[in-house]
Amino acid sequence: MTDKKLLMGNEAIALGAIEAGVQVVTGYPGTPSTEALETIIRYADRCGIYTEWSSNEKVALETAVGAAYSGAKALVTMKQVGLNVASDPLMSLSYIGVKGALVLLVADDPGPHSSQTEQDTRAFGHFANIPVLDPATPQEAYEMTKLAFELSHEFEIPVILRTTTRVSHSCGDVEVAVAEPEPVEAVGEGFVKDRRWTIFPRLTAERHPWLEGVQEQLSERFSELPFNSVSGTGKIGIIASGVSALYVKEAMESVRYSEELFTLFTVGTVYPFPEKAALSFLKEIDRLIVAEELDPYLEEQVLQLIGKAHLPVDVYGKKNGFFPVGGEYNVNLVTDGINLALSAFGESLRLSSAVPAISKEKLPPLPVRAPTLCAGCMHRTVFYAFKQAAKQLKKETQADTIFSGDIGCYTLGNAYPLNMVDTCLCMGAGVSIAGGLSRTNPQAKQVAFIGDSTFFHSGIPAVVNAVYNGADITLAVLDNRTTAMTGHQPHPGIGLTALGSASKAIEIADVVRSCGIEFIKTVNTVEADSLGSCVKAAKEAMNFKGPSVVVFKGRCAGITKSGKYYEIKPEACTGCGFCVKELGCPALNLDADKPVIQDSCSGCGLCAQICPSEAIGIGGVKL
Repeated sequence: MTDKKLLMGNEAIALGAIEAGVQVVTGYPGTPSTEALETIIRYADRCGIYTEWSSNEKVALETAVGAAYSGAKALVTMKQVGLNVASDPLMSLSYIGVKGALVLLVADDPGPHSSQTEQDTRAFGHFANIPVLDPATPQEAYEMTKLAFELSHEFEIPVILRTTTRVSHSCGDVEVAVAEPEPVEAVGEGFVKDRRWTIFPRLTAERHPWLEGVQEQLSERFSELPFNSVSGTGKIGIIASGVSALYVKEAMESVRYSEELFTLFTVGTVYPFPEKAALSFLKEIDRLIVAEELDPYLEEQVLQLIGKAHLPVDVYGKKNGFFPVGGEYNVNLVTDGINLALSAFGESLRLSSAVPAISKEKLPPLPVRAPTLCAGCMHRTVFYAFKQAAKQLKKETQADTIFSGDIGCYTLGNAYPLNMVDTCLCMGAGVSIAGGLSRTNPQAKQVAFIGDSTFFHSGIPAVVNAVYNGADITLAVLDNRTTAMTGHQPHPGIGLTALGSASKAIEIADVVRSCGIEFIKTVNTVEADSLGSCVKAAKEAMNFKGPSVVVFKGRCAGITKSGKYYEIKPEACTGCGFCVKELGCPALNLDADKPVIQDSCSGCGLCAQICPSEAIGIGGVKL
């Protein structure tokens, strides 16, 4: 008995995993992957699934590996840059394999919309000898998730389910096998001791031929799967995977008799490449257009196959300039690429972009919202405090200050008018980069900012390194008691697990003290006059010789409001605009050259603390 549901791609993956019998689910939040684990959390108690937000992706994978060694079916969720963190255990795991089943949901972010990179996980699967499935729709995401568990169990190897932002976050009708998720089976036999689980060079040498043999078996199996499909009978071939295949189909709809002109090969199992099916497709065409986001992965696979089989097929893709080498694709971009290829080989056929139902000229422009810290965000207070402390120290010592940032909401401290992030690389790197800068810029003060969740993710080893090597840096930990940027997930410092049950809250100050930090201050940013305390603590920490830490405790304005709001007293305001120019708070604006406080005010009071005319005060309490 099937049921049809309107599901986001990530929700479809979650339901597919539950139906496949997943017993352990781990992950670290990261857009666009987050909703998959959050969906499983909703059913975890009912279905008997152990679910956790881990401290980082490496830990999440290793936890899932332990479960899979015990015969469990396990799922790990992360985004593409999280795969970098998990890559160390994953590269070795492909040699060892698993006993139960292990699936990695890795969500790529073409664009990118919310990431540091546009890396392509299809290429990583090839590099690591790990199968990669690439769904195009929520329905395929649901079905391929179940397939991934089947393949992992059968071949005793981890499997990557690679999605992209448009697949993870798009919604569609999905036919599911059961109306409501049912309890999964308990883990069976458990862990059985075997030399296979201990990887040494000799074992690696023994397992490598097995691993390569699995790739050949999977390529054969993939060639027979319906996710690799051929449609049309034309001599102009097009190959695509994932959401790019949908763009191609939509572009082809503008051409009458397109099935007689084109043959489309849609690849759902991108690695190992389904050579048998691809070769059958290539033998029936004269020219090939390759439409794919990010890396020229499919293009390289078909070029290699064409060369190996000595086929007279010309290829038009990224490598010869017919499609962009980066960025997110859409229907119009794919249409232009196909038309460019058609023009190159002299076809009179032209595809046209679909005409919108409403003329674009009649549509109102979308509002422009520059990335900015929320009104009332505690991070703004801390950034402003360090800005003031750095100015004071500059006057006293002539020393400049370099501010190293990190990944999170506080990355937005780089925006005008704060301008407080000079470097940003990846999670946890701000602390280490500050250490490196201290070696090459001894005359400057070094300040690193890190969030509470990121501290637990990858900041602790960097703190240990700073203590061990005596780096002269100041670390500001911005503790708003949540993983704010990805949707307010809990972390080890909060005292709640993913399922909402109470746990031991780990104090950041205690952790850095145990690492050997001697200068530690904790400042409450919620108090009405907190700016002065923040500036004092920042200056003291920056004057300390050696590694120092200030933990700034506050609240996330996206979760907890103060209940107050502030207003400007017209009779006292001089119209200097100092509050607007200094803070960049979205609740502050200028109206006829006079500052105004808008309804989005969440009552942090920072503007009142810096107003030179004392013209800002509490206006009341929000109901």
